[in-house]
Amino acid sequence: MTFRIGKRFTFEAAHHLAGLPEGHKCGRLHGHSYTVEVVVTAIELTGPGFVADFADLAPVKQHLAEHFDHQALNASLDVEPTSENLARCLFEWCATNLALPTTAALEAVRVSETPATWAEYRP
Repeated sequence: MTFRIGKRFTFEAAHHLAGLPEGHKCGRLHGHSYTVEVVVTAIELTGPGFVADFADLAPVKQHLAEHFDHQALNASLDVEPTSENLARCLFEWCATNLALPTTAALEAVRVSETPATWAEYRP
């Protein structure tokens, strides 16, 4: 049996993507209301019955606010600012910077540019 929790965060940012066919709309500078979802799993619960305290995920909100919110993602990332690459970069940041219980593991980070689309990274 596996327990799974997730927390969503939002931020606003702009980007453009290189290497697309002439006239592709994503080649032009444009913005999105991004949603980031962090998913954590555990086989056993800690404390009062948590995978992790949702407060353990609060640093993600601060990181997004400081480095991505109302920014041009092309300048904020060292890779092409696709949702796929952003999900991987945020997963790597979470894996290094979140203090999760020893029984919990970061499972995935999902990034949505629109309500109907998403990209997910999990190792």
